[in-house]
Amino acid sequence: MPDPDQNIIADLRDENKRDLAFHVLVKTYQERLYWHIRKIVMNHDDTDDILQNTFMKVWRNIDKFREESSLYTWLYRIATNESISFLNSKKKKHMMALSEDSDYLVENLRSDPYYSGDDIQMKLQEAILRLPEKQRLVFNMKYFDELKYDDMSQILDTSVGALKASYHHATKKIEEYLKNTD
Repeated sequence: MPDPDQNIIADLRDENKRDLAFHVLVKTYQERLYWHIRKIVMNHDDTDDILQNTFMKVWRNIDKFREESSLYTWLYRIATNESISFLNSKKKKHMMALSEDSDYLVENLRSDPYYSGDDIQMKLQEAILRLPEKQRLVFNMKYFDELKYDDMSQILDTSVGALKASYHHATKKIEEYLKNTD
């Protein structure tokens, strides 16, 4: 059975099929990428903007996609990089220190009218947001997105061993945070 992503890639590279193929790509990956980005920036409007930038970057760069990874992995990498760039520009614009970064994200979470979690879920999200950026990314990708370490390695350009260590440290910090906030 042919890989549906291979068909999307081939159609994206065909001038006559490009528009329809792009529509299929967006329809296929929009929701997963939305939630991946949302867990990074914690704001619906910012997530929509970053998602749009991600798909625009895909549209402009599909000819440069060398297929060394899966289409899904490539999309996640672009979305992750766009999200990190967005947060970094926010930090610069507001002259935030690294410690204020998590405060900013927690405030986004608390003031989000679309957030519907209970107190326990809020505490878990706050614990995750208090992690260093890389540990937060790794934890979200492994725990919520259920990505394999090999895919995460390609997305984040990091060794599998480093990712496993980051995940381990993240889970320990989350456990500690949850124990100390009761």
